[in-house]
Amino acid sequence: MSYLQSLPNLNAKEAIADALHRTVIGIDRNNISIFDSAFAGEDIIFEMNAGENEKRSIKGLAALKAGVFGHVGPMDTTHMISNVRINHKEGEDTASMTAYALAMHGPHGRGQEPDGPKLTTGGEYSLDLVMDHGDGLWKIKKWTVDIVWRQGDRSVMARPSPSSE
Repeated sequence: MSYLQSLPNLNAKEAIADALHRTVIGIDRNNISIFDSAFAGEDIIFEMNAGENEKRSIKGLAALKAGVFGHVGPMDTTHMISNVRINHKEGEDTASMTAYALAMHGPHGRGQEPDGPKLTTGGEYSLDLVMDHGDGLWKIKKWTVDIVWRQGDRSVMARPSPSSE
């Protein structure tokens, strides 16, 4: 399926929220192009807090894409976004947003197995965004993910060991 990167007729707050929607579509459909359209260049920051001893920070779009599309993108996933709140003053080129996310993960090709391994997480996303006047899209500069809870098989998210060829 093809996804439009730019949707016509969105108001400002819908266009800001669309940056997050493009991000999760990119992850869930393993679509690098729509994922890229959601980020403001190479100097972006991604932070994940999944518990006191599970904090991660990634700087740069290339590093984030390597992590997402080298592991999560190929999985059978769905991310559902709700409780979106946007702080934006009309006419300004910056905005912030918070949203809740429910994410379900299964190994590639095994998502429809009723008893297959799955991991579901619930959390809050906090984002700082900027308007890109080049293409007219709102883009993420900083994305912080706070995992509030997890249920299921945590090994689903374990990275495979590199092969020793």
